[in-house]
Amino acid sequence: MPMHNGSREAGFTYVALLITIALIAVGATRVLETGAQLQLREQEAELIAIGQEFRAALKSYAEATPLGQPDAPQELTELLRDPRHPGTKRHLRRLYRDPLTGSKRWGLVRAPDGRILGIHSLSTSPTLRRSGFPVGLEAFAQAQRHDEWVFALQPVPAGATASVAVARH
Repeated sequence: MPMHNGSREAGFTYVALLITIALIAVGATRVLETGAQLQLREQEAELIAIGQEFRAALKSYAEATPLGQPDAPQELTELLRDPRHPGTKRHLRRLYRDPLTGSKRWGLVRAPDGRILGIHSLSTSPTLRRSGFPVGLEAFAQAQRHDEWVFALQPVPAGATASVAVARH
């Protein structure tokens, strides 16, 4: 009989161990999910900061337009060195990588004449952030995906088209 009680205790110990392992696995899964959400929130914040840099560069380009010249660039590299001015006129210090994709590829919104009106991420992942956007970006609250966050000076007109550009610097 003593062996029977020992095997019964071993059975309870085994079940308790399985329950403990299951609880640890559930806890670890939640920690990983929370970590992934925190990382995505940081990437979204970085995307907003970079997008605002591009937006400010597009504004600077437009404001520095000499009479009779186009007020939007044809390529992103024109923000690094404005070809409309003698010497070096910079509107952007460097072309950034998309923090969501890690790529130098950006979605571009172009006017009918091919000039760049705005940029956006190529990530189609769902957005986490739904509020608290900086001034001028309040419409982002309705976006469902990151590629819907378009950083432009004005709302994108109906005739605009989308394209992809690779930052080469």
